[in-house]
Amino acid sequence: MSALEITGLTVDLPSGGQILHGVDLVVEAGQIHGLAGESGSGKTMTGLAALGLLPRGARTGGRIMLEDAPADLLALSPKELNSLRGKAISMVFQDPSTSLHPMLSIGRQLTDHLRHHLRLDRKTARARAVELLTQVRIPNPEAALGRYPHQFSGGMRQRIAIAVALACDPKVLIADEPTTALDVTVQAGVLRLLRRLCDELGLAVLLVTHDLGVMSALADTVSVMRHGRVVETGPRTRVLTAPEHEYTRALLDALPDHTPTGPVDSPRSTS
Repeated sequence: MSALEITGLTVDLPSGGQILHGVDLVVEAGQIHGLAGESGSGKTMTGLAALGLLPRGARTGGRIMLEDAPADLLALSPKELNSLRGKAISMVFQDPSTSLHPMLSIGRQLTDHLRHHLRLDRKTARARAVELLTQVRIPNPEAALGRYPHQFSGGMRQRIAIAVALACDPKVLIADEPTTALDVTVQAGVLRLLRRLCDELGLAVLLVTHDLGVMSALADTVSVMRHGRVVETGPRTRVLTAPEHEYTRALLDALPDHTPTGPVDSPRSTS
C-alpha cells in the first residue's frame, strides 16, 4: 500500500456547494508529490480533507487511506483522527507566524507535542526536541528551545514548524505552500531541507503549491488541479516538458521561463 491514497474525494461545503469533484492522488513513501494549480483549484482543501480539518458542516465522499491507519480516514471519528494527526500524518502550513504559538517557547511547543502523542517524560522529550532542531539545522538548538517564534527569522520559523510536524515520525507530511512567505534565498534552503528529509527518512510528502518553479525543482511526481479536479498526473519531467492537458500547457506558457530544472539536492535525478 502507498503511504497515502486518495480515491474519488468529493467535498461539499454548506455555503459553497461541491468544491472537490472526485480527486484521485497516490503519494509514495520517500517521494515528493507536487499538487499544483491556480488559487481556488482545491489544492489546500484536498490536504485539509486528509487531516479531517475541513470547515464545520462539510460533507465528504470517496476514500482516503493512510498506511498503518485502521480504516478510511473519512470514516474515522474525531477522537480517532486526533490520535493520527501529528503522529501518522502531519501538516506544515503556509505561514509559520500563525502556525506557531506566539506566547509559548519553541521548547514548550515541541515537548508538549511529544509528551501528548508519545507519552515521553520531560527529559526524554527535551532530548528529542534538541534532536529535531538539529535535524532541521537550527543553530544552537539547546538555546533555541528557550526562545520564542518572534525571535527567529521567517525561514527559521518555517524550519521549526517542520520540526514540530516531524516530531512523532509521521509517515506522511502535507506541506501547504511552505515557502510562499519567504524570499528566494531562504525558500531554496527550505526546499533543500524538505528534499533531504524525504530522502533520509523515507517520508511521503504532498507539496501543495501554485508555483511550478518550486514543483520543477523538487517534486518526483506532479498532479495538476483545476476547478476541484485533477486534470493531469505524471512524472515531473514528463508533465512539465510534455504536458498532455491544455490547462497544464497554459500554466507553463504563463511562466517567464518554463524550462523545468532538476530536483533540489536529489542525487537520484538525471534531469
